[in-house]
Amino acid sequence: MGFSIWWKERKLRGTQGGDSMQKKYVVRLSKSERERLTDVCRKLKGSSQQVRRAQILLKADVRGPNWTDARIAEAFGCRVQTVENLRKRLVTEGFEIALSGKPRESPPRKKVLDGKQEAKVIALRLGKPPEGYASWSLRLLAEQVVELGLVDSISHETVRQTLKKTG
Repeated sequence: MGFSIWWKERKLRGTQGGDSMQKKYVVRLSKSERERLTDVCRKLKGSSQQVRRAQILLKADVRGPNWTDARIAEAFGCRVQTVENLRKRLVTEGFEIALSGKPRESPPRKKVLDGKQEAKVIALRLGKPPEGYASWSLRLLAEQVVELGLVDSISHETVRQTLKKTG
């Protein structure tokens, strides 16, 4: 057996650095959790992230295959840190959050327009365009909204999304 093959097998078995090292976060799945994860993998239920998390947790289970983090990472094409983070999340935050992820506490950005302002943008769009224009463009609407003082600044994309909601 060549050195490179021996080294790769050793890495996959996780004997590099000692196999006796205890994991800080140990995955112990109940029978119902294991069945749910198997179901997610078999039927490809949920997002691709959820399926991959399910696969990782099944391989990390001490009552199951009990693969090392390095072997799991190589098998599923992710980093060892990803596997470690998933172990930690399962132990500290619970099964559902480990599988589905955390919901956002707040949106990434607050809304530019409130309901009344959105209604004014829609009314503006339904009205006649300014003189010299045959129809409203998104950029023209955005300029008019700023000129009317509804908001300090707005992008044409925000105007598009507002109009799209109304159909």
